[in-house]
Amino acid sequence: MAEDNDIKRIVVKVGTNVLTNRDNRILGPVLRELVRQIAVLYERGIMVILVSSGSAIAGREVLGTTKTKNKSIRRQIYSSVGQPRLMRYYYNIFADYGMHCAQVLATKRDFDPGLHRKNMINCYEGLLSEGVIPIANEDDAVSLTMSMFSDNDELASLVAELLDVDRLIILSDTDGLYTGHPDDKGSKKLRQVKVDENVEKYVKASNKKEGEGRGGMASKIKIAKGTAEKDIPTFIANGKRKNVIVDIIDNKEIGTKFIH
Repeated sequence: MAEDNDIKRIVVKVGTNVLTNRDNRILGPVLRELVRQIAVLYERGIMVILVSSGSAIAGREVLGTTKTKNKSIRRQIYSSVGQPRLMRYYYNIFADYGMHCAQVLATKRDFDPGLHRKNMINCYEGLLSEGVIPIANEDDAVSLTMSMFSDNDELASLVAELLDVDRLIILSDTDGLYTGHPDDKGSKKLRQVKVDENVEKYVKASNKKEGEGRGGMASKIKIAKGTAEKDIPTFIANGKRKNVIVDIIDNKEIGTKFIH
């Protein structure tokens, strides 16, 4: 585990509820703020691997409603159409900072020991060595049933372990883990959680209607604990909060930190 002043690479996962508004449309200002922070860290010698949701939403912006009734195939269609659209957003914004980004798609099976895993490591390491920001997402066009991730939180955790990063930051639409619903009087945000603490009991009290994303707070806690057990400190924080990533790296008390 890297010391706070010796961080070289981190994984940041940004969820659908962060990237979209109430009408389920991609928010350009959120993407720009996200990239701005990645550029700030880049100048400080910290490389970010971004795990980005939003491809299905981006595809729906293009196609609207579809004739396809099958939910899985519909997701494949939206994601296939939306991936290049989402990457175009990122590509153009990174270009404004004189930076390059690249897309890395994967299924869960690609993380199994073997040639695919080795090739994926080589790809990531090659991109990072060239100063290119990898943007990871699930390969929704072919990822079904056993090859699916439970959500992009799981993908982010697997990438963090694969590359032995110094931090995992999961950006959601809440400020962290609370002892109840964030809006309830008396509900308190937990600043730090150890992996052996029973914080799952708070999830039912804090549940609210989920947006388009697949991963809720229960999933985030499971992933955060599992990643922290690998000696990778993990944070759950509000992705719409200005400067959230940089502030976490600067040790400000932002979000909820999970440690071993």
